[in-house]
Amino acid sequence: MKSKVKIAAVSYLNTKPFLYGLQNHAVYNDIELNLEIPARCAQHLIDGTADLGLIPVAAIPFIPNAQIVSNYCIGCEGEVNTVCIYSKVPIHSVETLQLDYQSRTSVALTKYLLKEYWKVKPHLLEAAPGYEKNIEGTTAALIIGDRTIGLNDQYPYVYDLGEIWRQHTGLPFVFAAWVSNKTLPETFIEQFNEGLQNGLNKRFEVAQLFESCYPEYSVHDYFFKYIQYDYTKDKKQALKRFLKSLPEPVKSNVL
Repeated sequence: MKSKVKIAAVSYLNTKPFLYGLQNHAVYNDIELNLEIPARCAQHLIDGTADLGLIPVAAIPFIPNAQIVSNYCIGCEGEVNTVCIYSKVPIHSVETLQLDYQSRTSVALTKYLLKEYWKVKPHLLEAAPGYEKNIEGTTAALIIGDRTIGLNDQYPYVYDLGEIWRQHTGLPFVFAAWVSNKTLPETFIEQFNEGLQNGLNKRFEVAQLFESCYPEYSVHDYFFKYIQYDYTKDKKQALKRFLKSLPEPVKSNVL
C-alpha cells in the first residue's frame, strides 16, 4: 500500500471551497488531511511532519526544498475583508499594535506597510489568544481570519491590508499558497489541482452550506468578491515583490 500524502491546510472559511473540492474528489483517498491555523501549517512543513500545505507565504523561505505546486492560492485583488487592523484612533495615532499570532504573512505585511506606506513606528506587541478584547485608546490590533467577521462595524478605523497593499504597489496579494517540501508525483499534483478546481466550481453551493453560520455576513460575496483563488501572473509578481521585502533570504525556485 502506497503511503498517503500528508497535507496541512488552514481551517478558515476562505479555505472551505478547497476542502470541499478535495473531499469530493478521488484524490482524497490518497491524502491525509490535517486542519490547523496558518502558522501551524507552516510549522508542519518546516518540521517535515507534512508533505504539502496551504501555508502563509512569508514562511516559504524557512521550508526546505519549498515548491509551489498549485495554480490556486488564497489571494485578493484589493480588499480581502478578513485581514485588517482595527483601531479606535487613526493609524498615525496608534501607539501599540497587537500582532495576530496565527499568521506570519499578515504580520510581515503589517510591518512592511507600517514602514513603507504609513511611515509610522508604533510599539509592536506579539499577541496571545484573547487579545481581540484589548483594542482600547491608542492600542490597536491586527486580526485575521474568521475572527474578523462582524468587526468592521465595531471600530471607527478599519484598515484592510489587501486594499492598502494594492494602493501602495498596484498589485494583488497572495496570503497563502500550496507549498510542498519535496518533489511530488506529477500525477498526484494533477489530481490535487483537479480537486481544488472542483471545489472552486462549487463555490456557490459551498457558500450556501455556511450562510447559516454567519447570518449577518455574505459568504457568497466573500468567496466571489474578496478572495481571489487563481494564482495568476500578477499574483506571482506580487509574491516575488513581497518575499524580496522580507529580511530572510528567499529561495528563487518557489516562484
